[in-house]
Amino acid sequence: MDILDTLSRAFNYIKTIGVADMFDILIIAILLFGLFRIANRTHIIRVLKGILVILFILWLSGVLGLTMINFLLRNAVELGVIALVILFQPELRRFLEKVGSNHFSGIFSAGYPMIKVETAITQTVLACADMSYSHTGALIIFSRDNHLSDPISTGTILDAAVTAELLKNIFFVKAPLHDGAVIIRDGRIAAAGCMLPMSSNMNLSKELGMRHRAGIGISEQSDAVVVIVSEETGSISVAVDGMLKRHLSTETVETLLRRELLPEDGQKARRWNLKDWVRGKIHG
Repeated sequence: MDILDTLSRAFNYIKTIGVADMFDILIIAILLFGLFRIANRTHIIRVLKGILVILFILWLSGVLGLTMINFLLRNAVELGVIALVILFQPELRRFLEKVGSNHFSGIFSAGYPMIKVETAITQTVLACADMSYSHTGALIIFSRDNHLSDPISTGTILDAAVTAELLKNIFFVKAPLHDGAVIIRDGRIAAAGCMLPMSSNMNLSKELGMRHRAGIGISEQSDAVVVIVSEETGSISVAVDGMLKRHLSTETVETLLRRELLPEDGQKARRWNLKDWVRGKIHG
């Protein structure tokens, strides 16, 4: 009887839902989905898990009557709201930039042709392998939802297909554009010789030069994926969300780029295999 009564009340409640209510729910669902996609690409999701644990302990302390713990946690939560705004200022700014830009739909969609990006990844890894061997410094930026229009405007517009030979020519030490960054957008080289903001992180290793600091800086201020080849050591690094992974093999670089730039269904599709590609090029 209780179950029937509950179902009856639920059905009566559903009948009260109008078109405006459905539209309201749809908007909230889309916004939550967009926020989840942003959080899933950064370290926010781990922090959110920690917040949920603290909230659970706060609720539990109230139920069990643990007055002192409850008091301390309530004050910590109030201060934590301000701390979170400061901590995630780059992510909040990035989200607001997307809301105010013409590329708002990029929050909810991949936004670029998978095949072109897949080819760009392969060619970039091949170029980095050669530049690492020859100690040729390089800074290559893959844009994602943030189209990096401002940095692109500081460089020379190319709009060219990504090839290993073109990348190596751009970063050749005597080439006029070798000092700046190459920005790849939608699987094509949008511009070269681009100027990037330096990282404001004071905790970076003193071993890192201007090229690495610029790569970390653009990854802090956007959702870009950055590949850096050191001129001094020839080591390859990848920066995402302000985090730098150094001394990577070409296989690891390719894996990281695919994981960050290709949709999940693209990772399940047939991929280029770097070793097979090189073997075919040598014997072909």
